[in-house]
Amino acid sequence: MSIVYLLPIIISDSGNPPMSSTSTLTIRVCGCSSDGIVQSCNVEAYVLPIGLSMGALIAILACIILLLVIVVLFVTLRRHKNEPLIIKDDEDVRENIIRYDDEGGGEEDTEAFDIATLQNPDGINGFLPRKDIKPDLQFMPRQGLAPVPNGVDVDEFINVRLHEADNDPTAPPYDSIQIYGYEGRGSAAGSLSSLESSASDSDQNFDYLSEWGPRFKRLGELYSVGESDKET
Repeated sequence: MSIVYLLPIIISDSGNPPMSSTSTLTIRVCGCSSDGIVQSCNVEAYVLPIGLSMGALIAILACIILLLVIVVLFVTLRRHKNEPLIIKDDEDVRENIIRYDDEGGGEEDTEAFDIATLQNPDGINGFLPRKDIKPDLQFMPRQGLAPVPNGVDVDEFINVRLHEADNDPTAPPYDSIQIYGYEGRGSAAGSLSSLESSASDSDQNFDYLSEWGPRFKRLGELYSVGESDKET
């Protein structure tokens, strides 16, 4: 077995500028016997131990775990991406609580209507909210309904109970104050006051109904007979 040594040699001169050269001298030391005979002077490869050290294994495992964490974060961010600012009509679902305890309810749009239109424009106090007025009179509690005794007329018994229910002031619904100052100005139907100034039926001629066909001919004859009876 021989041992190899590498000896660097630097050669330079004293010129200006100085010139230098570097070389490496390889020295091989061989094993010899006591007689000076070389026994072994072959170059043998240096064999590294097979396997990984503990530090290398820890570094590899740390890299694998870091890679898995990066993949999980990337997938999570892709799933929870920001939603667009413009919401589609199918996704715009609003569950609003709407109160229908006012008179005249049932409008399609319960948020954009003009409440000033429903107020009394000529009133001094303006809009008055609805107030249910309970009776202040104290009545004796009603007794439970007794069963119908034998031999009593059922019709009379029902009428008595109906009369008691209709005249019971403590039973709801209670009296409420309602203000109807707005009577529908600007309606497309127009006013009905013009009907009084229209011509009467006696001034109209219904002979044209006969020209509309057999279905209206009988109707025209009825009006013609009525007009002739009035004239006679």
